Amino acid sequence: MKRTAIELADGRELIYFDERDDAVRDQPDRRELPPPPPASQLRYDPLTDEWVAVAVHRQTRTFLPPADQCPLCPSRGDRHSEIPAPDYDVAVFENRFPSLSQRIADEPAEITAFTPVRPGQGRCEVVCFTDDHEASFASLSPARVRLVLDALADRTTAVGVLPGVEQVFCFENRGVEIGVTLHHPHGQIYAYPFVTPRTRSMLAAARRHAERTGGGNLYADVLAAERAAGDRVVAANDHWTAYVPAAARWPFEVHVAPHRPVPDIPALDDAERDAFGPLYLDVLRRFDGLFDLPMPYIAAWHQAPVRIDRELGHLHLQLFSVRRARDKLKYLAGSESGMGVFINDIAPERAAELLRAA
Repeated sequence: MKRTAIELADGRELIYFDERDDAVRDQPDRRELPPPPPASQLRYDPLTDEWVAVAVHRQTRTFLPPADQCPLCPSRGDRHSEIPAPDYDVAVFENRFPSLSQRIADEPAEITAFTPVRPGQGRCEVVCFTDDHEASFASLSPARVRLVLDALADRTTAVGVLPGVEQVFCFENRGVEIGVTLHHPHGQIYAYPFVTPRTRSMLAAARRHAERTGGGNLYADVLAAERAAGDRVVAANDHWTAYVPAAARWPFEVHVAPHRPVPDIPALDDAERDAFGPLYLDVLRRFDGLFDLPMPYIAAWHQAPVRIDRELGHLHLQLFSVRRARDKLKYLAGSESGMGVFINDIAPERAAELLRAA
């Protein structure tokens, strides 16, 4: 992997990750851009013990442009995009409309006595998987998936040491049904200044399990149980297993987990990184084959926090879709949105059976 960092016209960082060592990435950004916005505002919700980001500048972000105006395609001729090069393998850059950033502005200490405020310190990056606008992650080669994984490892390490960052979240949104604003195949990285609610809940469960079992790793024990049961396993190789969780929340949900407990993507060794791509591509193609339609999905990497409780974590990728039938979507209605209690329309065992047959 060759890594080349440049600076965009407004001072944001862009990094090329290339499969070839002879790739030249010295093209300048020829656009005239305004300065990036200041960090968002974080407001504390005392009723849930959670932070909410208020990022008003994101209201004007690019929304579903036509292909010839895509900001993630390479720059060619007189058309200048976020990526100055005329081609690329993988490119990562700081989001122009970030929910979190290091550009801190002065903020009031509180809104009420119960609602303190703090800057949305962190970082948001865009990860472009390919320069091909018509591609999808499922169409990538195993070698390109390995390059993407190496790029995510690089960026997890780099943003994890930024001031105030407590957790790094890598993810991909695919499909308008999910809410994407750009069609070009890409993912994102959020570096949060706190440990997220979902991760706090999982860590608390892992801590209780470790105390009960004298140090057992909860996710590793669950994974072992799923591998032994087998009826929810979709695919597996020597290093990874893809399975539908027994208590899946979504109609079609798969966890892709390494057999060796590691806290995050940078901790994966070469064999594990090589083995991930073929298995994950197989699962994604099964998703698309379920209804013979491009499957909308979210692919969410669960990594341990960067500073605390790393021994409790077990890296895994959660892949899930809101599509429950060819012409039906799963909506988060009253129970899910109001109370956080999911109601699944498809038994996890049946979902695994359908995915294995796809």
